[in-house]
Amino acid sequence: MRRVVVVVAAALVLTGCGAAQAPAPSETAATESETPAPTPTASAAAPEPTATPTPTPLPAEPDASAFDIDSGASLQVVVNKRRPLQPPEYRPELVAVSSAQEGGELVRPELDAALAAMSQAMRAEIGEGTFVFSSYRGYDRQAELYSGYVARYGQAEADTTSARPGHSEHQTGLAIDVSGTGGACRLATCFGDTAAGRWLAEHAWQHGFVVRYPQGLEHITGYEWEPWHLRYVGVEVSTAMHERGAATLEEFFELEPAPDYAP
Repeated sequence: MRRVVVVVAAALVLTGCGAAQAPAPSETAATESETPAPTPTASAAAPEPTATPTPTPLPAEPDASAFDIDSGASLQVVVNKRRPLQPPEYRPELVAVSSAQEGGELVRPELDAALAAMSQAMRAEIGEGTFVFSSYRGYDRQAELYSGYVARYGQAEADTTSARPGHSEHQTGLAIDVSGTGGACRLATCFGDTAAGRWLAEHAWQHGFVVRYPQGLEHITGYEWEPWHLRYVGVEVSTAMHERGAATLEEFFELEPAPDYAP
């Protein structure tokens, strides 16, 4: 009897130790869930986003319809065989041309300021500037010149090289006939092949001028190629014409061609 009791007591002691060393599953789960998460260090912080710069908007191209092409006083007035100058007796404010070859030439002050800058830039690049040999002509003077051309060449031929009175750009004070200071090919189409003529064809727009009667566009302008005839329209319009590839005022302002006079 005594031996049996000892054995039973030993068995009970062993069973109690095993129960104390094996915690319940629910207690283990609770202990793991309560373990605190590691605190992130400063080096692991997310970088602040970089602000995207706002692009600078491009300047709007000028709207051709915003310019006054009808009034004689406008720098952008369009005068051709279908569009007589208004009013017919218009006379602008005039100043003496600063680069006239023989003196006595008159133009609008805006033109002369631009011409002086252009001639200086031209001289710096190719060694010669510009001479103006024809500029403002009033209605009566244009009538005399046109009549002389008609008497000499006939009206059909005269109309390809000379404007009828009231239809001449020269009356606006915004048109000039020029040569290089070297004098080569004055009042001749070969001027377009001189260094001065080539420079003006390439750079005049940068100073507000356009070659008014380009080669090959007689069906639009109504006049033969005159590489010496420059028209001042202002830098805004001349730049827009250059960028859009519009060689004539008629094209830029979306006007009908003027190859001849209206009946």
